[in-house]
Amino acid sequence: MSVCLFEVDQTDSGYGAEWMAHQREESVLNKRLRESDLTAVSDVRHALRELLGRWSWGGPDQADVAELLISELVTNALVHTDSGAEVTAVLVQGRVARTADRLRVEVRDFVPRRPAVRKPGSEATGGRGLVLVESLADSWGVQPQGPGKVVWFELEGRAAA
Repeated sequence: MSVCLFEVDQTDSGYGAEWMAHQREESVLNKRLRESDLTAVSDVRHALRELLGRWSWGGPDQADVAELLISELVTNALVHTDSGAEVTAVLVQGRVARTADRLRVEVRDFVPRRPAVRKPGSEATGGRGLVLVESLADSWGVQPQGPGKVVWFELEGRAAA
């Protein structure tokens, strides 16, 4: 299975020149996942690590957090819905240095039911995914989209040392 990594060509975006002048250059991971394909979790995690390394985003600890959180959101979408999912990760590059300021990950599924943050007991084998996202992400949320929803998180980045 391959994961698409590409730089966005802003000249093709369809936005006006004024808007484009104020935007930042982006790199994107974009992947559509099949229903119940849990092997995709590992593939997406590795593709994200490659993207972050290519852009020197964050240090190893930040990359570990990003991988953990994308794994949780992708797993939730595949396990708790009977549909596939779409994963997008965007690095927004700063204007001055060629380093990414912020990582935004979105996982879209096609079920409108909103996920709930649970407080699992110490013996529970699941239910910690959104607790981790809530604890470790700089921001996160759920947005309705079409017949489903997007669960997203953002992490602020620092250039790797």
